[in-house]
Amino acid sequence: MIIGKKIKKICKKNKVKFIINDDPLLALKLDADGCHLGQKDMNIKIAKKILGKKIIGITCHNSINLAKQAIKAKADYIAFGAFNRSVTKKTKYVASLKILHQVKKFTKTPTVAIGGINAVNYKNLLLNNANFLAISSYIWKNKKYKPLQAIERLK
Repeated sequence: MIIGKKIKKICKKNKVKFIINDDPLLALKLDADGCHLGQKDMNIKIAKKILGKKIIGITCHNSINLAKQAIKAKADYIAFGAFNRSVTKKTKYVASLKILHQVKKFTKTPTVAIGGINAVNYKNLLLNNANFLAISSYIWKNKKYKPLQAIERLK
């Protein structure tokens, strides 16, 4: 809770959304902007009852079918990945740029690209219909750059 409150202040100061991963109840307690749900997390309908109008995004791995289900359930965004090998999580699902193009043909729901994103490969995802990027290890586990330096390299 204490760390969450500190992160919320940092997000607010920098005018970025504070999204809690996997835990709608924690998102509610922290008054976060929203919650991201994986396929094994709480059902979006229950999460919506808990969080009301707050942002809820859904992991869709590399599946158009999961994306359609998330859109039908009124997810605020749909996330795909991993687009690259990641050191944050073991890569179970591999997504290609093709899925970003396919999904844009039937929805305006924003897309998030996940997985091994760094200063070398991020632009290609944005140029191929990803609306947002989820970047973790490049910022927090970078052996060459401190977190702020890593972020600067993404601008």
